[in-house]
Amino acid sequence: MSGRSLPLRVAILTHSTNPRGGVVHALALADALAELGHRPVVHAPDPAGKGFFRRSVAATRSVPASPALGNVVAMVEARIADYVRFFEDGANRQYDVFHAQDGISGNALATLKQRGLIQRYARTVHHIDAFPDARLCELDRRSIVHADGLFVVSRFWQRHLEAEMARPAMLVGNGVDTVRYSPNATPGDQMLRARLGLRAGPILLSIGGVEQRKNTLGVLEAFRQVNAVHRSAQLVIAGGASLLDHDLYRQQFKSRLRDAGLPAEAVIETGPLADADMPSLFRLADVLMFPSLREGFGLAVLEAMASGVPAVVSHIAPFTEYLGPDDVAWCDPYHVGSIADAALSALAEPLRSRLIADGARVARRHAWSRTAMAHMPAYQAMREVHYA
Repeated sequence: MSGRSLPLRVAILTHSTNPRGGVVHALALADALAELGHRPVVHAPDPAGKGFFRRSVAATRSVPASPALGNVVAMVEARIADYVRFFEDGANRQYDVFHAQDGISGNALATLKQRGLIQRYARTVHHIDAFPDARLCELDRRSIVHADGLFVVSRFWQRHLEAEMARPAMLVGNGVDTVRYSPNATPGDQMLRARLGLRAGPILLSIGGVEQRKNTLGVLEAFRQVNAVHRSAQLVIAGGASLLDHDLYRQQFKSRLRDAGLPAEAVIETGPLADADMPSLFRLADVLMFPSLREGFGLAVLEAMASGVPAVVSHIAPFTEYLGPDDVAWCDPYHVGSIADAALSALAEPLRSRLIADGARVARRHAWSRTAMAHMPAYQAMREVHYA
């Protein structure tokens, strides 16, 4: 059997075991690769020792993580060092391909490459954050510059890498599990409704916690306008597990919420939810609010569409790459009135039914198997070097 036909042993590295977009992508990619007959293992630093937020078909490996004291920079550098220590052991490097999903794991692989412990590595650039700290910007750039192959999930970031770093990148896209995320109700839906204290609605759902990139202040102000029309409306802000420091923005949000004059329990912050709750959470929503200011792709939009939920989405790339003019309720994320108008339109017929039907068609086009297959040419080229 030739090297090309052998199953690939792929080390996929991500920054966290928590349910962030890049981590979801890593686990779903690994599952799709496993179903194609390959042998991926998803790695992440795991300071709590609890493992990944959900089970997967593919194998996972928790990397021992040292205490991270101090600021975000200190934490990032500690996690890079954790990864380097782990892969210094040759028994942990028995892979054909090393694939980083972020700057933390990418920096660790860059160091291992410079020390001659691995030959090559690839990195997926989901998006590039505008870090306020120069050291974080330097580390993120290093993880990209030293990579032997780059993947992106949107043409927007593909063009950005070409223009800013003169680096070509392979477009691999994203997917959604239309079996797991579907409009079909389960008993768990109403259990979650009771647990969160949700009323009859309408329920507006925001995914990703309170973050500037997610435009949560804009979502809150738009919700005030929706609530003036639908007095029983509730806004659910779910998620928020992040390695970055969003405290200042959260303080602004809390201050704005106190001054908003909204009814009690109109705004519910769930914090990170169990992965098993997420399909139910989408089904309980009447509209997904996703007026992000910057995204790599926006997986939550596909998950909402697969669940039969209309989405309010920023009219910016990368959304405009994979969503058509009639697939979502478009908005200008920098204008609260535009966000509110889009939400009110998505709640009303006949637009609501049309968005649900169009969304289902979009979701069916995005299979994780296609994303996995898009990685294979670069993976095979890296293994050819490995076996040379």
